[in-house]
This record gives sequence, structure tokens and C-alpha cells, in this order.
Amino acid sequence: MISGTTRLIAHIGYPTSTFKAPMIYNPWFDARGIDAVVVPMGCKAEDYAAFLPLVFRLSNIHGALITMPHKVATIGLADRVSVTARIAGAANALRLGVDGALEADMFDGEGFVLGVLAKGQRLDGIGALVVGAGGVGSAIAASLARAGVARLAIFDPNAGAAQALAGRLLAAYPALRVETGSRDPAGFELVVNASPLGMNAGDPLPMDVTRIDPAAFVGEVVMKTEMTPFLSAAAERGCRYQVGTDMLFEQIPAYLEFFGFGKPTADELRRTAAISY
Repeated sequence: MISGTTRLIAHIGYPTSTFKAPMIYNPWFDARGIDAVVVPMGCKAEDYAAFLPLVFRLSNIHGALITMPHKVATIGLADRVSVTARIAGAANALRLGVDGALEADMFDGEGFVLGVLAKGQRLDGIGALVVGAGGVGSAIAASLARAGVARLAIFDPNAGAAQALAGRLLAAYPALRVETGSRDPAGFELVVNASPLGMNAGDPLPMDVTRIDPAAFVGEVVMKTEMTPFLSAAAERGCRYQVGTDMLFEQIPAYLEFFGFGKPTADELRRTAAISY
């Protein structure tokens, strides 16, 4: 039940039709008797810089979840940015500090890595390919570097974005082998689609799936459907995989802690979630 005392968490992105987070947060709030609600807010890229400050002038705002296409832009709109978000060059969570400053953090990468590790895939010393150097791809790359991968390839149609991410990674992890310019998945133990490809019918696959080693682990960030065309093709090759919502379930405990609601386990969230596609 939403009332005049309900704390509002804005879920800002575009389009909202792909949003899954409210189906995880809101049932958990209800089960715990927490007077808070996550509300999707569709905001196009050209309106975001003007819209965001107004959201945080609401008297009942508690925080904001930020998703595509705003994660990179959020860095320049926050007053304080965590180290993780700064390396990623993107943020997906905002809150007001005690002094009224807008604080930004990034949990996509942590959620992705926790999910992969929970499925038994080791990361230390392996090679990984990340296709997509936007907000989520940058966060995943940063967290993979922190988790100890030895070789990290970054591909994005915007070569400048991939090279800028490579520079930030090398500055933080000088021993890491970083490559850009190719999305050939051959020879990598971990392959990640961190691009929007798969959100729309008719999208091309993010890479040549026939070049993925059947022993590789494949990760997806698109959440419009559980088994995207990319994941389905990888599964047919025999690859182990992680669906997009797994990243959400693993990162939401960190989000909830960031917002001051405690830190449930991913399993607790799964028991109350009402995900639909």
C-alpha cells in the first residue's frame, strides 16, 4: 500500500518496458513491511540532465536506480562518486548524503561477478571478452579486473569508448592485459554481452557464437526475455550461462544496503520476487 509516508525510489531509464527491478524490490518491501516503493520513470537521454535534479527535490525521495541510457551521464551529475563508479565511468545508484550532496555508486559489476562465481566459474587468471563499453559493460569490466582476470578484451562500436575504458582499467590495474578492437570470442573462458543487442526483435547477435568455445561461460545483461537469442545460441553449443536477471538478484542486496534497508541475501529476494516477461 502506497501512502503519504511512503519513501520513493525512482527507477530512471528508457524504455521502461524492459525493467525488472520493481518486481524484485517491491515484493520484498511488502514482505518485510517496509514503507517504500520503486517506481519506473521513463526519461529520454536528452531530458535526463534537467530531470534528475528535480527528482531529488521531492520531499519523499529516498534514492534512485539508474539504468540505460543514463549510467555514464550520471557521473557528471553527482556531487560525490565512489571509486568503483569512477573506474567504471558510470553509476547506477544515487542517494542524498547527510549534507544534501548527491552520491553515486555502481553495483552492476559486483552483481555480475557474484552471479558468475556462485555458478562455479573461476575468474582469477582467465581471459574474458566484454562486448559493450557503456555503463553496464564498463562496470562489469572493472569488477572482472578486480576479481583477478588476467586478460580482458573490450569491444564497442564506439572505439573511443572502448579505448577510454581500457585506459581507466590499466590505470587501476597496471598488470592487466587489456585489448580493444575485436569481438572474436575464440580463446576466452568468459564471454559477456554487455550491449543492448537482444532488446529488440531482429537485433543481430553481439558476436559470432560459433567461435565461442563450448567450455566457455557466457553472460548476458539484457533482461527483456530470460533466454535471449544470444544465450539460446550459446546454450545450444553447450556453454554454461548466466541470464540477465541473475545480475540483478546478486546486486540488489548491495543496493538495499546503500539505501539503508539492510542487506538480504539473493536467495531471500528470489523467494519473494514476482518476475514476469
